[in-house]
Amino acid sequence: MRDRMIDTVIVSGGMIQKDFALDFIRKIEEERKGKKLLLLAADRGLDFFLETGLVPDIVDGDFDSLSGAGKAYLESLDHTEIVRLNPEKDDTDTQSTLNLAIRRGAKNILILGATGGRLDHFIGNMGLLGYGRQKGVNVILADAQNYICLVENGYIIRKDSQFGKYISFFAAGETVEGLTLKGFKYPLDHYRLTTDNCGRTVSNEIQEEKAKVLYEKGSLLMIMSRDLK
Repeated sequence: MRDRMIDTVIVSGGMIQKDFALDFIRKIEEERKGKKLLLLAADRGLDFFLETGLVPDIVDGDFDSLSGAGKAYLESLDHTEIVRLNPEKDDTDTQSTLNLAIRRGAKNILILGATGGRLDHFIGNMGLLGYGRQKGVNVILADAQNYICLVENGYIIRKDSQFGKYISFFAAGETVEGLTLKGFKYPLDHYRLTTDNCGRTVSNEIQEEKAKVLYEKGSLLMIMSRDLK
């Protein structure tokens, strides 16, 4: 499903499905086969670590929204790097933590707890996908129902490892020229995808063993999704 192995997980302070997130992190660790996975908490995201027993490598934030239990847990961390920010800053806690991860060499970054709750925060976090691309890194947002990322020309998705049943594509801020979908239930051949014309690219499905995404120009957003039982 992923063209590059995730090396860093950031847990943000938004709504998070604890069981899903914990299971997802464990699966990534299994895929890495003993290679270190960097875990970062963005401010209130530290509450997730408190509740699950995982220990973050780095905690970053101004901690103005951290719970009382979270603040006590923060002070108890002996081997975790703590980066304290000024509450009056020019970016969000999540973007600050993303920048920190990039400075530490992260290349393929998963952000959890970035999709639920306030819509302004979600839209801001969606902007981190393009921001990451500008910085030369791959950024993914995920929750129990969605796996969201920008995909490059030639991206391949295997049916046996896709995130969910449905796959949708959107033009991310600019027209996508020549979009071709192979191996899908609803294939496309050199389709011109614009921001206001995406009906043909919503809720597609993989029909063959693997599917391939090709396009000539633009920025392509992919959302793999599933219904919760």
